[in-house]
This record gives sequence, structure tokens and C-alpha cells, in this order.
Amino acid sequence: MNNIKNWTKRFAMTVLFLLAILVTLQSITGIDIKVLITNMVQLEAHAASGEVNAKKPLPLEDAFDWSKYPKKTVVATGYTAGYESTGKNESHPEYGITYSGVKVKRDLYSTVAADLSVFPIGTILFIPGYGYGVVADKGGAIKGDKVDLYYETVEDVYNKWGKKEIEVYVIEQGNGKLTESELQALNEDKSMQVFRQQYIGSERK
Repeated sequence: MNNIKNWTKRFAMTVLFLLAILVTLQSITGIDIKVLITNMVQLEAHAASGEVNAKKPLPLEDAFDWSKYPKKTVVATGYTAGYESTGKNESHPEYGITYSGVKVKRDLYSTVAADLSVFPIGTILFIPGYGYGVVADKGGAIKGDKVDLYYETVEDVYNKWGKKEIEVYVIEQGNGKLTESELQALNEDKSMQVFRQQYIGSERK
């Protein structure tokens, strides 16, 4: 009981001491202490808000200056590894395998199909609204200025893309080859992981 009384007295004395300091400060400086405290709280709230915003990465479309890369207008459609797009079902030995030999992938750097006379295997494109596409495949209907973007399901093809005429940016011209290790290295680049989550996180929910 005595401990509680002692603690209460100390707390009251501390509060009175702080109030005395604040009143003295106000009388000397003429600053309204209430306004000062309110401003400090608001600044702290803004700072906390800024920290939260700083942790949230910009969309990939806004994070880089894409205008420095050559661009090309294409008609972009979507495809899957399934029978409706490739004529192969899951029991087929080449199911999900692209013309380049790598497996289809929806990631920060996804596999896409193109006319190889326009975009050779290994060409890296940036496709606004989709992300990076690495040319890994070709298709009978993909001729000229067309690209086919890989999605994991038919629903994703229709709900997330459909068919669009769009300007794509040529980040790197391919040399006709692409390996699994090269594609993996692109997707696991440490400096790009914050952007990677924008794609693999939303696609696999």
C-alpha cells in the first residue's frame, strides 16, 4: 500500500514539474505550448506516413525511365500452356516447354512468344501492365508485330489481359538462345525483388 502511495506522489510531482517547465517556457518564448504539442504530433504522424509510403515500392511502370529504350507497337494477346493454346495436355512430354527449351513461367520476367524474325529468342521486352517478357517461344499465329503473353490459367488470360494494341520497350535484343539458368538469374536479381512481388504475389493469390 505504501509503495502505491509513494508511486502516486512521485508521478504527481513529475507531472507538476513538467507543467512548471512548460509554463516557464511559454512565458519566456511566447510560444503556445498547446499549438507546439499539436504540431509535434502532426509532424510525427506525417513522418510515420512517409515511412509507410517509402516502404511501398512504385509500380514498375513508374520506377524507371522507359523512354530511353526503343519501342514498338504490337498486338499483344495471352496464352497458357494448356490444350486451348498449344494443343498439348499435361500428359504430353513437351507440355509447358517453350521453343527455346525453357519452361513457361509467369514471374517478374515471364516467358512470351513472338515472331522470331522480329524479336529473336532471348529478347527482353518491357510490356506495360504485364511486366518484363523474355521471348522464349513462337507460335503459328504469332506473325509480324505480335506477342503472346504467358499466363497460368485461361481465366487470367481473359481477366488480366485479353487482347491489346500496346507499345512495348525493347530492353535487350536476344541472340537466339535462352536457358533456364539465365531466366532464373533474371528473376532472382536481388535489386529487383521488390518489384517481383508485384507480379508473383498478385498472380498466385
